[in-house]
Amino acid sequence: MSSETFIFFGIVGSGKGTQVKLLMDFLKSKDGKECVYAGTGEGFRKLVESGSYAGKLIKDKMNRGELIDDFFANSIIANILSDTISPEKHLIADGFPRTVAQSAVFEDMMKFYKRENVKIVYIGLTKGEAMKRNLLRGRTDDTPEGIEKRFDEYVNKVMPAMDYFKNKENYKIYEINGEQSIDDVHKDIIKALNF
Repeated sequence: MSSETFIFFGIVGSGKGTQVKLLMDFLKSKDGKECVYAGTGEGFRKLVESGSYAGKLIKDKMNRGELIDDFFANSIIANILSDTISPEKHLIADGFPRTVAQSAVFEDMMKFYKRENVKIVYIGLTKGEAMKRNLLRGRTDDTPEGIEKRFDEYVNKVMPAMDYFKNKENYKIYEINGEQSIDDVHKDIIKALNF
């Protein structure tokens, strides 16, 4: 099996992070190849925890439910890939790209690293279900208004980032129903990807 490349899309509460981990475990057990995880979340968290000026500005943005600027997201992913990617490793991008500008940069990155046949996994969730799940998590920023804002931000900015890849050679989008059990979502992903 050649190395695979995946991008995961899904609103907060869709269980995207869990599904990414399950797919990584599945790939490891299937062919033993290493899987590079390219997520912006970790990079943003490190910056926030560093207490730097940049970290403070990012924290303020995150607290307001806003997307982090493209140049930050691009540089975090570019650094991860330059340090870790090689032809024999699988790649999973999570939380990136999140804007159309980032999608164009991601496309350039994939060309540079000679990654073809990128599989985009979109875990769909209705606004109502996203609201319910996020309120159950009980995080401080998970107020109905905050969730509503993030959902709208997702529809207005992140969905166009995914649509950028529609009908592009080398990219295929798989829509998965996220309103099922974790196990069923995972099974649907594996089935859709033809593993």
